[in-house]
Amino acid sequence: MMPGSAPAASDAGMFVPAATVGTVLCCMCGVAMQPNPANMCTRCLRARVDITEGVPRHAAVIYCPDCSCYLQPPRSWLRAGPESPELMQILLRRINRPLARLRVSLSGAEFVFSEPHSKRLRLKLRLRREVLHGVVLEQTHPVEFVVHDRLCDSCSRAQANPDQWVAVVQLRQHVPHRRTFLYLEQLLIKHGQASLAIRVAAAPGGLDFFFGSRSHAARLVDFLNTVAPISTQTAKQLVSHDTKSSVYNYKYTFSVEICPICREDLIALSPQASRDLGGLGPLVLCVKVTNSIALLDPLTLRVHHLEEKKYRVYNFKAALTSKQLVEYIVLDIEQESPEISIDGSRYQLAFAQVARVSDFGKNDTIFTVRTHLGHLLNPGDHALGYDLYGANLNDDDMDTAMTRHNLPEVILVKKSYEKKPRTRRWKLKRLPLEEDAGNKAKGEEERRLDEYEAFLKDLEQDAGMRFNINLYKNEDYRSEMASTIGDDVPTVPLEELIEDLTLGDDEEEDEEEAGNTQAGMVE
Repeated sequence: MMPGSAPAASDAGMFVPAATVGTVLCCMCGVAMQPNPANMCTRCLRARVDITEGVPRHAAVIYCPDCSCYLQPPRSWLRAGPESPELMQILLRRINRPLARLRVSLSGAEFVFSEPHSKRLRLKLRLRREVLHGVVLEQTHPVEFVVHDRLCDSCSRAQANPDQWVAVVQLRQHVPHRRTFLYLEQLLIKHGQASLAIRVAAAPGGLDFFFGSRSHAARLVDFLNTVAPISTQTAKQLVSHDTKSSVYNYKYTFSVEICPICREDLIALSPQASRDLGGLGPLVLCVKVTNSIALLDPLTLRVHHLEEKKYRVYNFKAALTSKQLVEYIVLDIEQESPEISIDGSRYQLAFAQVARVSDFGKNDTIFTVRTHLGHLLNPGDHALGYDLYGANLNDDDMDTAMTRHNLPEVILVKKSYEKKPRTRRWKLKRLPLEEDAGNKAKGEEERRLDEYEAFLKDLEQDAGMRFNINLYKNEDYRSEMASTIGDDVPTVPLEELIEDLTLGDDEEEDEEEAGNTQAGMVE
């Protein structure tokens, strides 16, 4: 008992009568009932008030029989299975506006069986509405949707003649891998730039985007110009013309070439380029590629952003690419300077003693190098780098740099983690590409899978790359799989993942409305 409170009557031995709920007579039919603000029983209320008045009982929905998609006005097409939550969401959106206008809330909905060939979809709704001084009525309401078949835009274009395209964007990059296209693919999906393409075809060295309008192709080229260093050439071919009306039909071609410099490439600058860039280099690493190229001097931590037009002046190539990275083990490391941040990336100069993993048990060759990865590496770690000591180089600028400068024997690029395959709790969406299986070389599929796995590892290690794309939750992932992953292996935080389709917000709002009006409800 709290201090200062009176003792309960039952504790004092007093008789306490049981509390009973009073009843009143209905003002219409005289039936005894529990009191409510309207003083009418449930049967009389429902006989005099129809909360479903004005709510549509019939509606229409458009369905594409080829791809099993439903039209979400004005132009979106969503794939949904029979009696699925996605289909329920599409149908409820068709009647959401009349319900809001009538101030009727939806407390529940379920499918009613209908024959698959009847072209009918039936729902049973539970509607709730406030009537007569705060009394809330709940009533079921059937709605029938008539399914109209109509091909969506992509299916109608697919059934038409594939030669009816008007413009094509030929995207190319002359490098021995497809890492750049994997990243551009995610950017195109996030921003919806390839949604208007009639089809997307894989081609040697790149991709081809076919459009039904020249403006759509020009918009894709403008987008690529903002995310990658590109050079563009245009051409057109006369297809037909009408001399009487002066109407000409052309086919347009946009040839887009991406700069052949990629992330983690090692570049040897010519003496002229090094002087123009303020004494940068001569050996630099490409650390970021957007509409400009970010070049890092790993020995001085100087960074220079080179635009595409400026790059075409020097037109240098990569001396060594990521395909030629060699794995090293760190024997010892000593920090030289404090950690700094440049363009959102962290660097720290340090001296490291490294040895090639392939040399273990064969020789005692040890290299002492200067690296920009002092904040990441510890003794015993593995790192990937370029072996200038044993590399066979065929680059004039590299030969010039070796004769004029004392170059390091190893350039470390990034820290290496375990190579054991694992199931990730996130996934990526892919573009529907058309590929010619007959022109695939032997081992091409395995090579592409390895490149895709390397791209996924780059996303895990680089938060800047993940910031520009969408990562989705993998429904097949189980938490028990996390125990097989090492503690130092980078992973994607759960808060960066998004859902493909979210229905929880609408359900939570309905539950809150049900809780707020439960006190005055008449069953």
